[in-house]
Amino acid sequence: MKKSASRVAILGSGNIGIALAKGLVKAGIFEPAQITLTRRNSAALATLAQEGYTTGSDNPAAVEQADILVLAVLPQQLNKVLEGIKPSIEPHKHLIISVISGVSCADIRQELGVEVPVVRAMPNTAISIGHSMTCVASDCASEEQLALVEALFDTVGSTIRINEELMTSATALCACGIAFFLRSIRAASQGGTEIGFHAHDALKMAAQTAKGAADLLLQLASHPEQEIDKVTSPKGCTIAGLNEMEHNGFSSAMIKGIKLSAEKAGTLYKEN
Repeated sequence: MKKSASRVAILGSGNIGIALAKGLVKAGIFEPAQITLTRRNSAALATLAQEGYTTGSDNPAAVEQADILVLAVLPQQLNKVLEGIKPSIEPHKHLIISVISGVSCADIRQELGVEVPVVRAMPNTAISIGHSMTCVASDCASEEQLALVEALFDTVGSTIRINEELMTSATALCACGIAFFLRSIRAASQGGTEIGFHAHDALKMAAQTAKGAADLLLQLASHPEQEIDKVTSPKGCTIAGLNEMEHNGFSSAMIKGIKLSAEKAGTLYKEN
């Protein structure tokens, strides 16, 4: 993607917003000066200001100067932020990207009171190292606008386009999912400590093994059961361990956790 002449305003510049900004700059699409980062405590952005980003706490001013707006605040803060920027929104100028859980494109347009294009994007915290899995969806954006959002998030990982009604499910599987897989790695490392390894060695071994398992699926376009079959032999130690985990509900617990997280993600905005 060639360098853009647009300006980006990221409203609510926490971990996700800052990681996206740095990814866009690292990819050579934007200069720091083309990106405005805002948060209520703008002093927390001092280091980024020194790197050339425009920083502050004035959301309406940031919106007026930008073409692309990224909403990255908490769901319970959203309505107040939208109320503040409403007079500054120009439907034919602005493209809004929301990374907020449980908030539909229609919710945002309704609060703003204007027919502005909105695209939802759901990254995860691996965005900070350029390995996010980001789901993208919209109910009204053009193909060109969706492609633009995908290109922006491709700078910080991989993207997939889905139907908007699946976005709360994407939150559970990809955003919450980071924590689920981290917990499984932590459990594996604790098992490693119990069978004799020092804690730091066990964690490194478990994490690298998990990374290798994921890469087998991604790089070979393989299925988990195919790869599992390669490492399980009759009456062997792998199948014994797998079966013990299943007897204790390993897969069931993961599935139930993902389902519950999806249900909760769908209520966060409506609980305001």
